[in-house]
Amino acid sequence: MKVLVSTDIEGVAGVYHPEQTRPGNGEYERARLLMTHEANAAIAGAFEGGASEVLVNDSHGSFRNMPPDLLDPRARVVQGKPRYLGMVSGIEEGVDAVCMVGYHSRAQGRGILAHTINGFAFARVHFNERELGEAGLYGALAGEHGVPVVMASGDDAFIEEHRPLFPHATFVQTKRATGQNSGVSLSPAQSREAIRAGVVAALAKRGEARPFVLPGPIAVRIQTQTPAIADLFCQWPTLRRTAGDEVAFDAPTVEAAVRMVNCFSAMSAFLR
Repeated sequence: MKVLVSTDIEGVAGVYHPEQTRPGNGEYERARLLMTHEANAAIAGAFEGGASEVLVNDSHGSFRNMPPDLLDPRARVVQGKPRYLGMVSGIEEGVDAVCMVGYHSRAQGRGILAHTINGFAFARVHFNERELGEAGLYGALAGEHGVPVVMASGDDAFIEEHRPLFPHATFVQTKRATGQNSGVSLSPAQSREAIRAGVVAALAKRGEARPFVLPGPIAVRIQTQTPAIADLFCQWPTLRRTAGDEVAFDAPTVEAAVRMVNCFSAMSAFLR
């Protein structure tokens, strides 16, 4: 059994503020270690649960947050960008199950540090009229490869949003959101133990899990944070302007749609 652990930072225990997610300060340096330790807990749980191979995907920001020498040496590490499959790169290697660690609620959600891919650019992202955050987008991309999300960790708002998408998954609540930048968290040690145990439990019932599948073609609708960002995105000739702050396009597959959205995220840096 081959397991992919996709690790973000906003849902990690003890992380509340944007400063903790951005390189160049001491708060980030501490948070990236918390992220690494939660990834290691998931890796340990995967091997304890019967995995023969584990890939750990660094899925936050630059995709190069976790010091490789601090990660469990039994796992192979996926880092760096750009990469076509983003937060689930490694899925193409014949993975059997995905675990999402440190994830967060979607843009306009009520969770801690809620956003979707790029908080500067995107207010809402819809695939086939279903509003999705990062877990939904990449869960659908994993589903297109026939792979289910079996475990996910984050705050209570994240879990409430994503339980309907992954009804057979094991969810681990690392903290409770009381605002965009506030909450009540487990201790790092408690969170790591809960994640390890959650992965073990998830793999024990892996046979019940079903991939989250969005059949193509995919109608994508993006509400941007400002009309100026929509202006920029519409430099792409195939986009349709559907409102002052909204654009739309069609893609043949989830992978094509996600890759397009990530291209727009990169384009938005022009306006920063």
